[in-house]
Amino acid sequence: MRITVEIEDSKIEAIQRWTNEPKKSPAIAQALDEFIEQRERHEFLTKVMAGKTDYRMSNDELESLTDFTKP
Repeated sequence: MRITVEIEDSKIEAIQRWTNEPKKSPAIAQALDEFIEQRERHEFLTKVMAGKTDYRMSNDELESLTDFTKP
């Protein structure tokens, strides 16, 4: 989706530095993806800490789903 937004040059430059993207559009897309992922993770962890989840897997069961030895 294309949109037009006004973003300060200094903010665009900072986003490009932090994402290592030379082009503006991919840099903003990556920054937005990371922002959304961070917020979703925070929301989930807040629910877990408040006991508002029904997560029944043990640590061993969870670890068996993913091979953490692969990079």
